[in-house]
Amino acid sequence: APSPHSYTTLRDEAVKLFNSLQQLESEWDPVPLMQGILQTCLDLPPLVDEIYCQLVKQTTEPPAPGGQGDLHYWQLLTCMSCTFLPSPPVLRFLRFHLDRTESRFPASEMAKYASFIREALGKTKGRECVPSLEEILMLMQRQEMICTVHCPGAPACSVAISSHTTAEEVAQELVSRLGLSQSPNLFALYEQSRRREQPVGSATLLADVLTRFE
Repeated sequence: APSPHSYTTLRDEAVKLFNSLQQLESEWDPVPLMQGILQTCLDLPPLVDEIYCQLVKQTTEPPAPGGQGDLHYWQLLTCMSCTFLPSPPVLRFLRFHLDRTESRFPASEMAKYASFIREALGKTKGRECVPSLEEILMLMQRQEMICTVHCPGAPACSVAISSHTTAEEVAQELVSRLGLSQSPNLFALYEQSRRREQPVGSATLLADVLTRFE
Protein backbone atom coordinates (compact mmCIF):
# COMPACT_ATOMS: atom_id res chain seq x y z
CA ALA A 1 0.00 0.00 0.00
CA PRO A 2 1.21 3.59 -0.58
CA SER A 3 3.02 5.13 2.37
CA PRO A 4 4.06 8.68 3.31
CA HIS A 5 7.72 7.67 3.04
CA SER A 6 7.62 6.81 -0.69
CA TYR A 7 8.30 3.14 -0.08
CA THR A 8 7.42 0.54 -2.69
CA THR A 9 5.94 -2.91 -1.97
CA LEU A 10 7.07 -4.87 1.06
CA ARG A 11 8.66 -7.46 -1.20
CA ASP A 12 10.71 -4.83 -3.03
CA GLU A 13 11.72 -3.16 0.23
CA ALA A 14 12.81 -6.54 1.63
CA VAL A 15 15.06 -7.02 -1.40
CA LYS A 16 16.50 -3.52 -0.93
CA LEU A 17 17.20 -4.27 2.71
CA PHE A 18 18.95 -7.50 1.77
CA ASN A 19 21.14 -5.54 -0.64
CA SER A 20 21.90 -3.09 2.18
CA LEU A 21 22.91 -6.00 4.40
CA GLN A 22 25.27 -7.24 1.70
CA GLN A 23 26.77 -3.76 1.50
CA LEU A 24 27.06 -3.63 5.29
CA GLU A 25 29.54 -6.49 5.25
CA SER A 26 32.27 -4.39 3.60
CA GLU A 27 31.19 -0.91 4.70
CA TRP A 28 34.00 1.11 6.27
CA ASP A 29 31.55 3.27 8.29
CA PRO A 30 28.47 1.09 8.85
CA VAL A 31 26.64 3.42 11.27
CA PRO A 32 24.58 5.51 8.76
CA LEU A 33 23.65 2.37 6.82
CA MET A 34 22.56 0.64 10.04
CA GLN A 35 20.42 3.63 10.99
CA GLY A 36 18.80 3.60 7.55
CA ILE A 37 17.91 -0.09 7.89
CA LEU A 38 16.45 0.52 11.35
CA GLN A 39 14.42 3.46 10.05
CA THR A 40 12.91 1.34 7.28
CA CYS A 41 11.93 -1.29 9.87
CA LEU A 42 10.33 1.40 12.05
CA ASP A 43 8.36 2.77 9.08
CA LEU A 44 7.42 -0.71 7.80
CA PRO A 45 6.90 -2.98 10.86
CA PRO A 46 6.17 -6.13 8.79
CA LEU A 47 9.84 -6.10 7.75
CA VAL A 48 11.14 -6.44 11.31
CA ASP A 49 10.85 -10.24 11.28
CA GLU A 50 12.36 -10.31 7.79
CA ILE A 51 15.50 -8.47 8.91
CA TYR A 52 15.85 -10.60 12.04
CA CYS A 53 15.70 -13.74 9.90
CA GLN A 54 18.18 -12.35 7.39
CA LEU A 55 20.61 -11.41 10.16
CA VAL A 56 20.33 -14.86 11.75
CA LYS A 57 21.10 -16.36 8.36
CA GLN A 58 24.10 -14.07 7.79
CA THR A 59 25.57 -14.88 11.22
CA THR A 60 25.13 -18.65 10.82
CA GLU A 61 28.21 -20.43 9.41
CA PRO A 62 29.87 -17.17 8.25
CA PRO A 63 32.95 -17.50 5.99
CA ALA A 64 35.09 -15.68 8.58
CA PRO A 65 33.62 -16.00 12.10
CA GLY A 66 34.53 -12.91 14.10
CA GLY A 67 35.73 -11.04 11.02
CA GLN A 68 34.75 -7.44 10.30
CA GLY A 69 31.79 -8.36 8.09
CA ASP A 70 30.49 -10.91 10.58
CA LEU A 71 30.76 -8.44 13.47
CA HIS A 72 28.90 -5.76 11.48
CA TYR A 73 25.96 -8.16 11.26
CA TRP A 74 26.14 -8.86 14.99
CA GLN A 75 26.28 -5.12 15.69
CA LEU A 76 23.16 -4.50 13.61
CA LEU A 77 21.47 -7.42 15.37
CA THR A 78 22.37 -5.72 18.65
CA CYS A 79 20.75 -2.46 17.49
CA MET A 80 17.66 -4.36 16.32
CA SER A 81 17.31 -6.06 19.72
CA CYS A 82 17.30 -2.66 21.46
CA THR A 83 14.69 -1.23 19.08
CA PHE A 84 12.23 -3.95 18.01
CA LEU A 85 10.83 -7.19 19.36
CA PRO A 86 10.31 -9.91 16.74
CA SER A 87 7.16 -12.02 16.66
CA PRO A 88 7.10 -14.98 19.11
CA PRO A 89 8.11 -17.64 16.53
CA VAL A 90 11.04 -15.56 15.29
CA LEU A 91 11.99 -14.69 18.87
CA ARG A 92 12.24 -18.40 19.74
CA PHE A 93 14.36 -19.02 16.65
CA LEU A 94 16.58 -16.04 17.54
CA ARG A 95 17.11 -17.24 21.11
CA PHE A 96 18.13 -20.65 19.78
CA HIS A 97 20.62 -18.94 17.47
CA LEU A 98 22.07 -16.94 20.38
CA ASP A 99 22.45 -20.08 22.52
CA ARG A 100 24.08 -21.94 19.63
CA THR A 101 26.56 -19.12 19.02
CA GLU A 102 27.58 -18.90 22.67
CA SER A 103 28.04 -22.67 22.76
CA ARG A 104 30.12 -22.84 19.58
CA PHE A 105 32.24 -19.71 20.14
CA PRO A 106 32.60 -19.24 23.92
CA ALA A 107 34.44 -16.07 25.04
CA SER A 108 34.38 -14.73 21.46
CA GLU A 109 33.08 -11.31 20.38
CA MET A 110 30.09 -13.07 18.80
CA ALA A 111 29.26 -14.75 22.11
CA LYS A 112 29.50 -11.39 23.91
CA TYR A 113 27.10 -9.84 21.42
CA ALA A 114 24.77 -12.84 21.78
CA SER A 115 24.70 -12.42 25.55
CA PHE A 116 24.06 -8.66 25.23
CA ILE A 117 21.25 -9.24 22.73
CA ARG A 118 19.54 -11.82 24.96
CA GLU A 119 19.52 -9.37 27.86
CA ALA A 120 18.26 -6.53 25.66
CA LEU A 121 15.38 -8.59 24.31
CA GLY A 122 14.12 -8.98 27.87
CA LYS A 123 13.85 -5.19 28.24
CA THR A 124 12.83 -3.92 24.80
CA LYS A 125 9.22 -2.77 24.51
CA GLY A 126 9.39 -0.79 21.26
CA ARG A 127 10.77 2.60 20.36
CA GLU A 128 9.31 5.85 19.08
CA CYS A 129 12.54 6.62 17.22
CA VAL A 130 15.41 4.58 15.88
CA PRO A 131 18.72 4.84 17.77
CA SER A 132 20.74 7.99 17.19
CA LEU A 133 24.12 7.75 15.51
CA GLU A 134 25.75 8.11 18.93
CA GLU A 135 23.60 5.34 20.39
CA ILE A 136 24.46 3.01 17.51
CA LEU A 137 28.16 3.65 18.11
CA MET A 138 27.74 2.81 21.80
CA LEU A 139 25.70 -0.31 21.04
CA MET A 140 28.40 -1.50 18.64
CA GLN A 141 30.74 -1.42 21.64
CA ARG A 142 28.09 -2.75 24.06
CA GLN A 143 28.46 0.38 26.18
CA GLU A 144 26.09 2.88 27.76
CA MET A 145 25.65 6.47 26.58
CA ILE A 146 26.36 9.56 28.64
CA CYS A 147 23.41 11.93 28.88
CA THR A 148 23.94 15.49 30.15
CA VAL A 149 21.11 16.98 32.21
CA HIS A 150 21.15 20.68 33.13
CA CYS A 151 19.76 21.30 36.61
CA PRO A 152 18.58 24.72 37.89
CA GLY A 153 20.92 26.04 40.56
CA ALA A 154 23.35 23.14 40.11
CA PRO A 155 26.04 22.14 37.66
CA ALA A 156 25.12 19.95 34.71
CA CYS A 157 24.97 16.29 35.64
CA SER A 158 26.18 13.44 33.48
CA VAL A 159 24.13 10.25 33.66
CA ALA A 160 24.95 6.91 32.07
CA ILE A 161 21.89 5.54 30.26
CA SER A 162 21.07 2.51 28.15
CA SER A 163 18.57 2.10 25.32
CA HIS A 164 15.98 1.15 27.97
CA THR A 165 16.46 3.95 30.55
CA THR A 166 13.32 6.00 31.20
CA ALA A 167 13.02 9.67 32.11
CA GLU A 168 11.64 8.70 35.54
CA GLU A 169 14.72 6.60 36.30
CA VAL A 170 17.04 9.46 35.41
CA ALA A 171 15.00 11.96 37.43
CA GLN A 172 15.11 9.69 40.49
CA GLU A 173 18.87 9.29 40.17
CA LEU A 174 19.38 13.07 39.96
CA VAL A 175 17.10 13.70 42.94
CA SER A 176 19.23 11.26 44.93
CA ARG A 177 22.52 12.82 43.78
CA LEU A 178 21.37 16.35 44.61
CA GLY A 179 20.25 15.31 48.10
CA LEU A 180 16.60 16.10 47.43
CA SER A 181 15.14 12.73 48.35
CA GLN A 182 13.28 14.21 51.33
CA SER A 183 11.92 17.18 49.38
CA PRO A 184 8.11 17.41 49.12
CA ASN A 185 8.44 18.77 45.58
CA LEU A 186 7.88 16.79 42.39
CA PHE A 187 10.67 16.60 39.83
CA ALA A 188 10.66 15.91 36.11
CA LEU A 189 12.90 16.21 33.08
CA TYR A 190 12.21 18.83 30.43
CA GLU A 191 13.12 18.70 26.78
CA GLN A 192 14.14 22.13 25.48
CA SER A 193 14.82 23.24 21.92
CA ARG A 194 14.86 26.60 20.20
CA ARG A 195 11.16 26.28 19.45
CA ARG A 196 9.65 24.74 22.53
CA GLU A 197 10.07 23.42 26.04
CA GLN A 198 8.01 20.51 27.29
CA PRO A 199 8.10 17.94 30.08
CA VAL A 200 9.33 14.48 29.20
CA GLY A 201 6.86 11.74 30.11
CA SER A 202 8.04 9.54 32.95
CA ALA A 203 7.93 6.39 30.79
CA THR A 204 9.67 8.04 27.82
CA LEU A 205 12.97 6.46 26.84
CA LEU A 206 15.81 8.98 27.07
CA ALA A 207 17.38 7.40 24.00
CA ASP A 208 14.36 8.51 21.95
CA VAL A 209 14.74 12.08 23.22
CA LEU A 210 18.42 12.09 22.20
CA THR A 211 17.47 10.88 18.72
CA ARG A 212 15.01 13.78 18.38
CA PHE A 213 17.82 16.17 19.32
CA GLU A 214 20.01 14.62 16.65
